[in-house]
Amino acid sequence: MPLYSCKFSKRTYTQHQLLILLLFKEYIGEDYRDIVELIEIMDRIKQQIALDQVPHYTTCQKFSSRIGPHILTKLLNRLSKLFYERGEQIPDTGIDSSGFTLSYASCYYSFRTNKTRKSFLKTSIAVDSSNHAVIGFKISRNPIHDVKHASPFLKQCHRFRWSQCYVLDKGYDSENLHELIHEDIGSDAMDPVRDRERKRIIGKYRRKMAKNVDRALYHRRNLVETTFSVLKRRFGECLKARKYRNQVKEIKMK
Repeated sequence: MPLYSCKFSKRTYTQHQLLILLLFKEYIGEDYRDIVELIEIMDRIKQQIALDQVPHYTTCQKFSSRIGPHILTKLLNRLSKLFYERGEQIPDTGIDSSGFTLSYASCYYSFRTNKTRKSFLKTSIAVDSSNHAVIGFKISRNPIHDVKHASPFLKQCHRFRWSQCYVLDKGYDSENLHELIHEDIGSDAMDPVRDRERKRIIGKYRRKMAKNVDRALYHRRNLVETTFSVLKRRFGECLKARKYRNQVKEIKMK
């Protein structure tokens, strides 16, 4: 990321300084006005990031709207690589999804205006169960099925680092998904077959999974739910941004 957004910038603050302020705002769970007031009295923070004067809160808000989401994705990938040596493989990766609440409208306001508000933003994450490192994520505006999320999501995780096994819950039970993991990616999958009224199980990999379920390995998927719990308890589960583009960036900063 360049120091300044364009050649016509006033160059009062660098983009790195503003990005640090945004991450610090998310870290302590404050809004734009409060974070600026706190930075005013935090001389050590200003010294660490070489900030001569504190920006107006609208400067941080406009920078948050201007910055590309791909910058935050690259930042997370660079951060995740600190957990691994060159060429190191991941023993098993857990995948699960959850939702972040949109809190900008109360139920009373929605009732009075007769406007239905979307209640959450669906987010899927992949977590290395050995060190709890988040190695990938997928965010969607609409609440779609887990299987539709999983196909591009697994390819993204595979590009980042190869995993020996992917551990998923019953919501990801699909023969096409098994074929993607075993044949295209070259890994193993561990997800129990869903219980259905008919006894016949369709699919070569699904029949194999129904007979050979490693419960000890499958229970390591719970670490993904632990990671979601830590994220929401530490940084909050409610999103303050109003636009979808900014909501995605807020989740990435968390």
